Amino acid sequence: MSASANARLGEQIWQKMPKINAEFFTLTYGAMVVQLMRDLEDVQLVNEKLEKMGHSIGCRLIDEFLAKSGINNCNEFAETADVIAKVAFKMFLGVSVEVASWNDEKTSCSLLVYDNPLTDFVELPPNINLYYSNVLCGVIRGALEMVQLRVECYFVRDTLRGDDVNEIRLELKEHIKDEMAEEYRRE
Repeated sequence: MSASANARLGEQIWQKMPKINAEFFTLTYGAMVVQLMRDLEDVQLVNEKLEKMGHSIGCRLIDEFLAKSGINNCNEFAETADVIAKVAFKMFLGVSVEVASWNDEKTSCSLLVYDNPLTDFVELPPNINLYYSNVLCGVIRGALEMVQLRVECYFVRDTLRGDDVNEIRLELKEHIKDEMAEEYRRE
């Protein structure tokens, strides 16, 4: 599918999705991050916990995405990135994301999120190294693992740190082979 077709599909699915109040969602997420900061008392541990939580969400969310989007297989990683940007982000967060900064091998790109609903009403102290929306990286990583793609996903730029855009770097590490565990193989 082309980028414009993906954008139309994302918009169509967004219109059909049940919605919750955006402010309620944002404030609930914020309360969870604050509680993690209190409980863990280490910003790096909070960053890791947010990513792990996102990974679990992504592993479960992929089924809903595939069922509601009707997308079967992406033939190339570039197509996968475009589907994430134009369909998945729109479907679940109501925002469109731009894909940019591809490497020569087409195995690494940036997802530019200009309007991140998770960061509404949020200000971070300047001396804190919190990746507040790190849950998004985990969601992407978890969802892609379920479709046999191992990726690394991390924030490069963050509007909460004064950058002009939220930039998530997405790097394909390997295609996961579908293998059966030893105990299930017949001899």
